[in-house]
Amino acid sequence: MTNRSIRSVIPGMDSSDGAGVRLKRSIGQHQNLRIDPFLMLDNFSSDRADDYIAGFPAHPHRGFETVTYMLDGRMLHRDHMGNEGLLRSGGVQWMTAGRGVIHEEMPQQEEGLMRGFQLWVNLPAAEKMKPAAYQNIEPEEVVTAADAAGNRVRLVAGSLPFDGKTLEGPVAGISRQPLFVDLALAAGAALELPVAADLNAFIYLFEGEAALGNDALELNAATELGEGDRVSLTAGPEGARLLLVAARPIGEPVVQYGPFVMNTSAEIEQALRDYRDGRLVD
Repeated sequence: MTNRSIRSVIPGMDSSDGAGVRLKRSIGQHQNLRIDPFLMLDNFSSDRADDYIAGFPAHPHRGFETVTYMLDGRMLHRDHMGNEGLLRSGGVQWMTAGRGVIHEEMPQQEEGLMRGFQLWVNLPAAEKMKPAAYQNIEPEEVVTAADAAGNRVRLVAGSLPFDGKTLEGPVAGISRQPLFVDLALAAGAALELPVAADLNAFIYLFEGEAALGNDALELNAATELGEGDRVSLTAGPEGARLLLVAARPIGEPVVQYGPFVMNTSAEIEQALRDYRDGRLVD
């Protein structure tokens, strides 16, 4: 097996989205800062209601998938298909926009900490116009395990050998074979995990200190991993928490205009016409 090393680092930059939700955007802050098939990664974290209370009112998507993973807080999802789900601490919502979705995500709290991530995952051309779909994964459905060293994993998607067992995440039917893991490393502990060589991968450290091999990971940054088939992590003296995310790359042209991600400018223009004429979600 070959250890993956750091290929590039995309620091999180202060930004806002929706109706003024404050966040840090790493992947996707510029359209040349992507990691195929990942288009965008936002990290929202605040205990000030003014930073999140306005939420993400109704808006469209086409051509990709949105993944919302809540660490702390409560947010309600509604979409044009009639889906409704309360996203609680530890839960996840994986939405395939496909041909088109109009949805909203609105906070269900007026005070306290709201913290989590939203990841955008591209779809290949053959799947961009498929029917929309929605998976609501309750916190209790996320597969959780711990080893003797005190390291804990929460597996949202994919298959992961860990501590002598193979864990299977609850998200199903995603073509890019994603791996989405929330890792909590014990103080000073080491952990090795396999990551298939044909997947593009990144790590996002959001608590504590950790190193990949001999290289320190930057806090609140998407660290793109190089070639290899495993990651070797070591936590700092107070432990660490991070996301490990991987998926099969697509290798196709990407043309993005706001919430629409297609392969050509003509397809973007069609998406805009469809939305304007009320045909986006036909």
